[in-house]
Amino acid sequence: MQLILGLTTGIIFGVLLQKARVIRYDKQLGALRLKDMTIVKFMLSAILTAMIGIYLLRDLGLVELSVKSLSLGGQIVGGLLFGIGWALLGYCPGTSWGAVGEGRYDALWGIAGGWLGAALYAESYPFMQSTVLAWGDYGKITLPQLFGLHHWVMAALVAVAFLALFRFLEKKGL
Repeated sequence: MQLILGLTTGIIFGVLLQKARVIRYDKQLGALRLKDMTIVKFMLSAILTAMIGIYLLRDLGLVELSVKSLSLGGQIVGGLLFGIGWALLGYCPGTSWGAVGEGRYDALWGIAGGWLGAALYAESYPFMQSTVLAWGDYGKITLPQLFGLHHWVMAALVAVAFLALFRFLEKKGL
């Protein structure tokens, strides 16, 4: 059942990617050049929706959170690799799948690269654990814990911040 739910939500996410037009190359390039914030707004909306949904499901006792350890080294190195791959290919991992769904098979290179990267990461994990992943390891911490706030207060603050950012970006024509 979990696999079916995962597949269903993945398909819905792909449809939303396509409807928001964030799979288009011009949107990808605009985001990379900081001239079109459509993708940023889409992802921040997804983050906020997920934040609210996860906390609601947790409060209802339907899910249990499994927080990963925060490693600044892992985040920085992973973010750089992600950005380099996105810039070289013109798609991020999610939009690669959406592009294939639209018939743009050049995105298969990015999907293959993601699988290769995941395999290399799995093989190098013992080494990474004692090096890159140990740099700036803050343990299992969430934003509400970091700021000492109730999770609904944190969600409200994130919502206000994102809405303010959306308004600013709209005023600037981004």
